[in-house]
Amino acid sequence: RLMVQADVAQTYLQLRSLQAERHLVEQSLLAYRETLTLIEKRYRGGDAAELDVARMQTEVSVTEAETLALERQQATLTHALAVLVGDVATGFTLASSPGEATLPVIPAGVPATVLARRPDVSAAQASVLAAQARVGVAQAAWFPAITLTGNGGYASPELGDLFKWSARSWGIGALLSLPIFDGGQRAAQEEGARARLEAAVAAQRGQVLTAFREVEDQLSALRLLAGQAQVLGQAVQSSERATHLSDVRYRNGLVSQLELLDARRNELRNRRQALQVRTAQYTATVALIRALGGGWGNAGHGGERLAAQS
Repeated sequence: RLMVQADVAQTYLQLRSLQAERHLVEQSLLAYRETLTLIEKRYRGGDAAELDVARMQTEVSVTEAETLALERQQATLTHALAVLVGDVATGFTLASSPGEATLPVIPAGVPATVLARRPDVSAAQASVLAAQARVGVAQAAWFPAITLTGNGGYASPELGDLFKWSARSWGIGALLSLPIFDGGQRAAQEEGARARLEAAVAAQRGQVLTAFREVEDQLSALRLLAGQAQVLGQAVQSSERATHLSDVRYRNGLVSQLELLDARRNELRNRRQALQVRTAQYTATVALIRALGGGWGNAGHGGERLAAQS
C-alpha cells in the first residue's frame, strides 16, 4: 500500500511539474510569435532583413515542437496516473492546478523508531521473532513431556514415576527414549535453530542499515537541492530582467535580434532548470516519506534521532 501511495504521489507531482513546464514554453512561444509579427512588419517596411524573419520563424517552429513533445509526455503521465488510481486511461482528466505544491517542512529530531513501519524492516523483525521461537522449541525438546507439579502445588505423579527405579517405565528401552539419548538429533535441531536465528538477526541488521542509508540519501538530496533552487531562483530573476531590458532596447532599435533571442532563451532555460529542480525536490520528498515508512509522524517522541540535516 505504501509503495502504491508513493507512486501515485510521485506521478501526480511529476505531472503537475510537466504542466508548469509546458506553460512556460507556451509563454515563450507567444513571445516569439509576437516578435515574429513585429519583424515581419519591419521587413515589409524595409527596416528588417529576410534573414531576421527566417531566424524568428525557425525559433517559433522549434518552440512549437517542444510544446507538442511536452503535451505527449503529459498524456503519458496522465494515463499512468489513471492506472495507479484504478481508473480508465481514456477520458481521465486532471483538474486545473490550484498552484505550486508546497514542500513540507521536515521537523528536527525524527525518531529512528519510525523505520519499524517499513514493510521490509517489519518483515525482518518478524523473521527474527519466529527464529527466536524456534530456538525455544528446540531447547524445550531436551526435556521429557511430563508435568512437574500436581494438585496443591506438589510433585506430579509423572515426576515421581520417572525417578522410581523399580518402575517399569525406567527400563533400558524407556531410558534410551529420553531426549538426552537421541543420537544428537535434538542437539542438531537446536544448533540449526540458533544458526537460523543468527541469519535472521544479520538480515534484519542489514535491512535496518539499508533503511538508514535510503533516508540519509534523500535528506542529503533535499539539502543540496534547496541550495540549488536558491541559486537558480536568483538566476531566473536576473535573466527575466535581462529579457525585459533587451526587449525594450530591441523595440527602440538599440540592439540586434540575436541579443533579444539570446536573452529569451537564457530566461526560458533558467526557468525550466528551476522547475526541474523543484520537481527533484518533490521526488526526493516522496522518496523520503517512503524510506521512513510513511512519514515522520511522532517526531520528537523517544528513540534515536535521525538528523534533519545531512
